[in-house]
Amino acid sequence: MAEIWKTLPGWVRHIVVPIIVLIAAWAIISTIVGAVFGLMWFLFSWVFKVLVIVALGAAVVILVKKASR
Repeated sequence: MAEIWKTLPGWVRHIVVPIIVLIAAWAIISTIVGAVFGLMWFLFSWVFKVLVIVALGAAVVILVKKASR
């Protein structure tokens, strides 16, 4: 690997390789951030759906109690 690195021209070692490393790092970081935000939104939507179901159940119980009086 060291031989390959030494055979590269200086402009490739100092310009092209860091740009490729930055692009690869950006892709990896954006994938991780996307996965984290996707998981957060999935959990948020799941909690929101549960809260809506509980609220509807409470409304039904209140309405049934009022109707039975």
